[in-house]
Amino acid sequence: MLIQDRILVILKSNNLSASEFASKIGINRSNLSHVLSGRNKPSLDFLAKIITNYPNVNASWLITGETREGGFTAPDESKRVSSPNETRGSLVDTSTQGVEKIVVFYTNGTFKEYSLR
Repeated sequence: MLIQDRILVILKSNNLSASEFASKIGINRSNLSHVLSGRNKPSLDFLAKIITNYPNVNASWLITGETREGGFTAPDESKRVSSPNETRGSLVDTSTQGVEKIVVFYTNGTFKEYSLR
């Protein structure tokens, strides 16, 4: 089953016309028409609007046609305390690269060095 067929299943199961569905998820009717005809592939924003407006639609099923159980929960960054020697995000894997120092350059032209050893 193609993605446009899965979108049609959502329309039919909610007794909506293509025009009503487009209005409900906040897209142009022509965009929906192009996706349903197979002319265009739906964008990530398009799919996100479907998932947001129809929380009962399984995102994996919508995208791949296969239902997956489980889910990913992002760690709560607000409870995390970072040290001066720790960068936000994973810019460098210090365990394999042997990083000795990190230099942070500020927009005012100053900088600060952090030694990791």
